Parts: sequence; C-alpha cells; structure tokens
Amino acid sequence: MSVWRAFISTVLLYPDVFSPRGTVMETETVHRQASAQVTHKNKMNELSGRDWIKFTKSWFVHRPEPRGDQKIRHPASFPESLVREFVSFFTKKGEIVVDPFVGTGSTIVAALETGRSGIGFEIVIKYANISKERVQDALARRMAHKEATESKSSWARIITADSARLSKIWREKGFPLADYCITSPPYWNQLRKSHMRQKGRAEKGLDTAYSDNPNEIGNIEDYHDFLGALKRTFDEVYKVMKPKGYLTIITNNVFSDGRMYPLAFDTVSTLSREPFAWTPKDEKVWCQDDKKLLPLGVFNAWVGNRHHQYCLIFRKEG
Repeated sequence: MSVWRAFISTVLLYPDVFSPRGTVMETETVHRQASAQVTHKNKMNELSGRDWIKFTKSWFVHRPEPRGDQKIRHPASFPESLVREFVSFFTKKGEIVVDPFVGTGSTIVAALETGRSGIGFEIVIKYANISKERVQDALARRMAHKEATESKSSWARIITADSARLSKIWREKGFPLADYCITSPPYWNQLRKSHMRQKGRAEKGLDTAYSDNPNEIGNIEDYHDFLGALKRTFDEVYKVMKPKGYLTIITNNVFSDGRMYPLAFDTVSTLSREPFAWTPKDEKVWCQDDKKLLPLGVFNAWVGNRHHQYCLIFRKEG
C-alpha cells in the first residue's frame, strides 16, 4: 500500500482525530478493529494509528505527580510519566533505551515499566546509587506482575561513569546496539544561577547543584565549551545507536548574565554537525502550566517566567 493510500485509510478510520475540534466519539468495537488493522503494519512501535497521530501534536501539557523522596534529592529530575510516552512511541517492547545523563533513574524506570530494557550512565555516585535502588524496585515490581511471564524479559544496567567514555564502556560490556535515547542534560549553568528557584531547596537542605566534580558538564563555565562537551557526549551515543534510531533531548533556552542563550536551538545546530551528525527531525513543546510564577524583574526590566521545555527529536540516518 502506498504512503498516500495508508494515510487516507487512517483518516477514514479516525475522522474525529482530523476534525477541527478533535472530539473523540469512537466506539470500543471500532477502536478494536482499527487497532487490529494498523498495529500489524507498524514498524516503529505498538501504538494504534489513532494514538500515533495524537502523539505527533507539536505541543502538549503534562502535569506529573509530585516527586518521591528519592527523586527530589536530585535538583533537576524529570518525570518518568513523560518518558513513558516517548519510549512507547519510539520503541517496541524488548528494545533498549539509553540515557547518558540518567540522574536518579527516571528514564530506566520508565523503560522497564513499558517492557523495554535500559542502560543509564551517571557520573555522580550519589545519584547513580539512587538510580540502582529505583531500578531494582522497578524490576521487582515487574517480575511480580502477572504479565512479566507473558512478554519479553526486561533488564537494566546503571553505569557509574562519565558518559564521555560511554561507547568504550559499552563495547567492553558487550551491550547490543541501543534502539532509542531520551535524556535531559544539564541546562548549562542554570542550577548555579537560578538562586530564586533554588531557594526553597536550599532551605530544606536539598541539593542545588549536581556535584563539584570538574568532569560534570553542568560545572563548565564557558557556554561554547559546554556545547562542545555536549556534542562529544552525543557523539558517544551515536556510536552505540542502531541505524535509524531516534534521540530525544529535553532542554530549553536559558537566561544568564542579563541575556538569553539559545541553548535549545544551539543544541540542534551543534549535534547536526559532522562527525557523528544527528539529523534534526522535529520538536515537541512541553507546556508547564503548573509551575509557580516568580516576581522576575518586576517594575524594572523584562525577565520571562519560562514555563515550557523543548523536546528535540533527532535520528541517526547512517
């Protein structure tokens, strides 16, 4: 079937998705029949055509549950509920997800919860240990679940190491090629600059920076040096990614020293350069309408309350 005919078939199956209001009126019987017709042709994931189309919307609102005791110790963790949605789109069950900045393990936990396997790298020993604990709990829950015996087995590894050595360690461990990468790298120097947002954490005795490790890229002072380190990290990921594998980076533009630095946009241009050039494919904008508004620059100058994140999507074409 041609691409155009497949598209028309999907439109006929899901006219509500393509309507201006996007109202969902589908009966359970129609949904079941549509899923059966579409899923067996799906080379990328296990979603129905309807769910595929819904995910491709260029912006979304996601309100995660409050972070647990282990996750809150990390100053910049991101929700596994969000990761699950991306992992479910860009992989099938049994495939391998990698995160070179795994932090407290959200990516790997989400991978396990969706029936995938995961490999995470974390340079800070404290956070790597938290990741290992959370991953063990997730594996135990999965093994205890009835469906664990009915699907492909999942596994996970947390590597306490600098992701600048990712491909070397990968080869030494004998891991198969990864199918997908999703991660949220440090936003350059923002943890050390965002005194107002970090005030509450400091008062509670929680971490307000990743670490004092000089090899941690969040500690790099110069913006262009930071971009260079970011490029080297994702060169490493490129080396262990299967051909046509996707990469999602959750990041943002940042404000520092009285000006905006276009970190999200520079990430796209930096990672698309040779060697090991990732092909930029698109972006999804995560709108955060549950964040507290801060009195930034009131009666003095423009300083925006940044309540969105960019989810940048790349692919390894080679």
